[in-house]
Amino acid sequence: MSEQKPITQVPDGKTPYYTTRQKPATEKGFVGFETVWKAPHKVAEYQTPKKP
Repeated sequence: MSEQKPITQVPDGKTPYYTTRQKPATEKGFVGFETVWKAPHKVAEYQTPKKP
């Protein structure tokens, strides 16, 4: 069979909306990526309006 290459570490991919990170290799050698999303907006706490 073919020889397996050592797995190289890929730097984090950063965008304004999300960051991707490389996951550790599994026993079969599969390397996946993890996506961490950033919140698109801030959520303000609801305040009841004043009575007239």
